[in-house]
Amino acid sequence: MDRTIVARIDRSDHEGVVADWAAHEARLRGLPLLTVDHLRPGILGQAKMVVLGMPGEGHAVGPPQESAALAVVGASSCPVVLVPDDPGLGALPHRRHEVVLGVDAREPAAAAIDFAFETALTRHVRLRAVHAWRLPSCAAELPFGIPEEDRGAWEDHEVQLLADVLRPWRATYPGVRVLEDVVLFTPAHALIRNSASATLVVVGRRAGNGSAGITWALLRDAECPVAVVPW
Repeated sequence: MDRTIVARIDRSDHEGVVADWAAHEARLRGLPLLTVDHLRPGILGQAKMVVLGMPGEGHAVGPPQESAALAVVGASSCPVVLVPDDPGLGALPHRRHEVVLGVDAREPAAAAIDFAFETALTRHVRLRAVHAWRLPSCAAELPFGIPEEDRGAWEDHEVQLLADVLRPWRATYPGVRVLEDVVLFTPAHALIRNSASATLVVVGRRAGNGSAGITWALLRDAECPVAVVPW
């Protein structure tokens, strides 16, 4: 079952959306597709990708559904894609024009970056690499607000950090168009805002941290499928 895309079909109202999305992804990547109603540990250990439905109906997500989805995300050693209950996304994901990648330029998740570049190349879409940053703590101590030149210098530094992180992948994937997007928002807000135009949002998950706040926020509010990639 190595390098198989596994879709969990749980007989919910939007199981067809999950199956359609997984089948489309399997065709794009040239991989076999396995549909199951239960994710056994052996399946999680051998799959290339796991696809399941976004918990909740119409994004009205409750704690039990969230916990179950996050448990799968936290246990998986491969990317987990959560697909929302939107028929347009299930059958026609190509209507979206970019893959959105969340990047922490100070602690980049290499596996997530590689997955996002590979996905953008496979789908023939642009990759938007989003690095959300915050003002340094010293900014709060300035008595008369933040001078524009200081803010500009801080932002220029963040832009350079992101460019440095992405440089090796730009060389490896020269066919992928990349938009580097440095924004003064929280990571969750920046990714949710861009999910409306995305075919997929990609975030990294550090091992042992399956309940990350960004993942939780995306489960509630993302407008496209979300891939959580362990690293």
